[in-house]
Amino acid sequence: MTASPRPDITLAPMTDDHASAVMAIYQQGIDEGNATFETTAPPWSAFDTAKLAAHRFVALGQRGRVVGWTAVSQVSTRPAYAGVVEHSVYVCPTARGTGVGRTLLEALIASTEKAGFWTIQAGIFPENVASLALHESVGFRVLGRRERVARHHGVWRDVLLVERRSQVVE
Repeated sequence: MTASPRPDITLAPMTDDHASAVMAIYQQGIDEGNATFETTAPPWSAFDTAKLAAHRFVALGQRGRVVGWTAVSQVSTRPAYAGVVEHSVYVCPTARGTGVGRTLLEALIASTEKAGFWTIQAGIFPENVASLALHESVGFRVLGRRERVARHHGVWRDVLLVERRSQVVE
């Protein structure tokens, strides 16, 4: 476990022990409709396989309760993209606006930079203004808008492509 800027939050590597809480928070984000194109959280085994184990964190609140998580996956197996990952960050509705998301993203940035990743990217629905503000606050920028990229519950949705380029990895 690691310290966080918030004394009431502890960061820890995400493990199988956190699976049910992580998937529950993921499903809450899915159900709200502005977090992802997914309609249901995947089985833990699929999630666990898809995310890089060294760059998955949970934020633990009172009594060790998971209040947020972040994880990354490779964007490509091609060598040219070896330093590029796509990330997700989800925060329990009751912990939003309290700095949990920022704490998670700062830990993710430090972890990925230490491992030599030079770009972290994500796709965010334009309607998810809180997520966009959070990402901007830790150095992400909007690269562009992918218009009508896919249907979500039968409605065409746009996605903003955001990225953060490392200032330390060359």
